[in-house]
Amino acid sequence: MDDNVSHLKKFQKELSAGTVSLVLLAVLSQSRQPMYGYQIAKRLEDMGEGVLAGKQSALYPVLRNLEGAGLLASQVEPSISGPPRRYYRVTKQGRDVLRDWVDAWNDTRDSVDAVLQGGV
Repeated sequence: MDDNVSHLKKFQKELSAGTVSLVLLAVLSQSRQPMYGYQIAKRLEDMGEGVLAGKQSALYPVLRNLEGAGLLASQVEPSISGPPRRYYRVTKQGRDVLRDWVDAWNDTRDSVDAVLQGGV
């Protein structure tokens, strides 16, 4: 049984690698206001535990990578209740890329579903 658990954990890790970027862009594109990391993590948690699976720290490297790629922009603002916070928003390029990623996600999901349901 332990072997099955380790296979599942590895599979979940591999699955989440690309989906975290997708859902981060989606959450930020749906927000009217820039958001900081903890807000984004809470929003994802409220939508379902599957994406981050309790690993909030995994969020920050992905946010930095998306910003480095020009898909997000950020701004540091002082916080009344602690250290300054970095707020993220989606750039125009990020919105364009998100549309492409959503199309790719839908195509992939449909193909995988067809195979899993034996409809190939």
